[in-house]
Amino acid sequence: MKKEEIHFFDLKRWLFGNAPPEFLVEVLLRTLLIYVFLLIVTRLMGKRMSGQITITELAVVLTLGAIVSPVMQMPDKGILFGIIVLTCAYLFQRGITLWGFKNEKIEKLTQGKMSLVVKDGELNLEELARLRISPPRLFGILRQKNIYNLGEIERAYWEACGICSVYKFSEPKPGLPTLPDFDASLLTTQKQQSREVRVCSNCGHIEPATNDGVCSVCQSRKLVKPKKVVADEA
Repeated sequence: MKKEEIHFFDLKRWLFGNAPPEFLVEVLLRTLLIYVFLLIVTRLMGKRMSGQITITELAVVLTLGAIVSPVMQMPDKGILFGIIVLTCAYLFQRGITLWGFKNEKIEKLTQGKMSLVVKDGELNLEELARLRISPPRLFGILRQKNIYNLGEIERAYWEACGICSVYKFSEPKPGLPTLPDFDASLLTTQKQQSREVRVCSNCGHIEPATNDGVCSVCQSRKLVKPKKVVADEA
């Protein structure tokens, strides 16, 4: 538009733009048709698209949004253009998925790989740093899974799709509580363990109380008394 065509109180331009009001009916029909076709394409992409999406699937979702938006809103863009591009996106996504299914290296390259973040009740700080996940954030995820002490966890994996999978000990062990410090009243549900050991509040490693108050794993001096979740009270 030219500068002289823009007027601040031009309410018609604000509401309808440069298109005639009748175009709103066409937008309704365009949106309905593209929406139906988008549902079909998403359904054909498989159940993975409706679950926890991976990196490539997230890229496809963003691409789909960029494709359908101008087709529904711009009068100079035809619906057929959007349908063709949606079909291309579908074929690309299915092709990558099939390729990854047949080739493990491609699967790892496009989807990523899982990471071990907790082993035998201790945090893998190096892996958490690589993933840019802080211990408080991990503790929050564990609390959502009703896990309130690292001593309950034998293995915890950060999956490639961004979810955390936990394999628990059959019998909880002493460890570092995942409960927040400001809510100490909840710690009464966990029993304090032997005074002869301490747990590192940075990585969860168990240390003898006589070890000069220094964690042998991460060199932290923040050692506290370990606690244990009792099975019939957890």
